[in-house]
Amino acid sequence: MGKPMTGRPPYEIAQLGVAYVPEGRGIFGNLSVVENLKMAARPGTRGQRDWTYERVLETFPRLQERLGHGGQQLSGGEQQMLTIGRALMTNPDVLILDEATEGLAPLIAREIWRICDVIRASGISSIIVDKNWKHVTQVTDRNVILVKGEVVFEGTSDALRAQPELLTQHLGV
Repeated sequence: MGKPMTGRPPYEIAQLGVAYVPEGRGIFGNLSVVENLKMAARPGTRGQRDWTYERVLETFPRLQERLGHGGQQLSGGEQQMLTIGRALMTNPDVLILDEATEGLAPLIAREIWRICDVIRASGISSIIVDKNWKHVTQVTDRNVILVKGEVVFEGTSDALRAQPELLTQHLGV
């Protein structure tokens, strides 16, 4: 991207190709799954339409089963899938996932990590904010640990896994 984002209004950041999956999910509970997805659909910054409604439903088969349900009728895991699917419908260049598996059952969390790998393979750059370093390092090329806004580690997944003392000190492992 190469452009400073600090201080920009959220709509400008979105127009520049950044999609955000918030920690609290942020779906529209009074809209159906179909409406939540279709309202976000747009081409990306280069006109790309790689993530279509059909592709999102292929990636999230549980959503296919719940198309007519309102967002408030979905489980926490299904809401998270819907939030990620909605972000993908914007065909972003960068996807920010904030605590994507927080509070989810282990089986659903594994599904979300699988989807992160699918997103990575699709060519979308992702920023994943999460405490679960074991899963994060399986789907990332580069890792950064921040403590009070200061970088205390920056490097590859292998380099991070090779420093158990750093993991213990900063991630409470």
